[in-house]
Amino acid sequence: MNRRALLSLLVGAAIAPVLPRARTARAQAAAKIPRIGIIDDAPMWQSFRHGLRQQGYVEGQSIAYEYRYSEGVPERLETIVGELIRRPVDLIATFGTQTTQAAKAATTTIPIVMVGVGDPVRSALVASLGRPGGNITGNTVLSPDLGPKRLEILREAIAGVARVAFLVNPNNGSHPATLGELKSAAPPAGMTVIGVEVGSVADLDGAFAIIERERVQALLVSNDVLHQLHVRRIIALLDQHRIPGMFQAKENVAAGGLMAYGASVPDLFRRAAGYVHRILQGAKPADLPIELPTKFDLAVNLKTARALGLELPPLMLARADEVVE
Repeated sequence: MNRRALLSLLVGAAIAPVLPRARTARAQAAAKIPRIGIIDDAPMWQSFRHGLRQQGYVEGQSIAYEYRYSEGVPERLETIVGELIRRPVDLIATFGTQTTQAAKAATTTIPIVMVGVGDPVRSALVASLGRPGGNITGNTVLSPDLGPKRLEILREAIAGVARVAFLVNPNNGSHPATLGELKSAAPPAGMTVIGVEVGSVADLDGAFAIIERERVQALLVSNDVLHQLHVRRIIALLDQHRIPGMFQAKENVAAGGLMAYGASVPDLFRRAAGYVHRILQGAKPADLPIELPTKFDLAVNLKTARALGLELPPLMLARADEVVE
């Protein structure tokens, strides 16, 4: 055997055991699919998953989801975010300001896509809407005329409404600004807005005692995660005290709330899926501008209106996106 043949034989023998391991490593790399951490999964997240399916992602084949639940307890957020980071996940998706703040406090490296936060700049989540910086991007319900518009719709629906309360979660960094905007918009509409704090489900009965004492004629409810987790309890208390409620999500009207006006929640979740796709394709959250809402829904519940003795104007019913009979 000549020297060249012997060398080839020795090299081949040396690398032969490595080949199966290399093929296994490649197969494992190919089998690795991105894992998305979702906090407090609920029916509204269906639009998010549907948006990813539209982008071509198939659960279990090209994407996987990890779920953790805070159950509306702020103290649990740090724990469950830590669990997702240790899993680890490739991206964390959050709904609302408080949950996004908990994710931001826990990681500066894992991308975070936020859905439906209040004011991400005032809440110190991002540097600016145009260039978020850091590891967070997504969309906001922020709209300069949302507060005045909600008060205008209330005045149109309820003759003589003057005293309005806004349900405030003291743990939600966006709520002070929202309350301030509502208070500024109220006097030109001939209204007064007061804030009533509900930071846990245990606060609800006391909050409605304050609402009763303050002779509140209507209650504004946001998409705050805690309040949404207990929205059926809030609606039941509104019914009990015979107080009209205005929500931001039309889903709350289907559950029995009187009316809702706000950014379309399903649309926000669908659009958030686009951020996830771009980040998984290599985009950096810092370079993806925060999106403002583009689709708003007006929904009314006629059954609830009749129970409250209200007759909603025909023009309002005509322009409503959804009327619950």
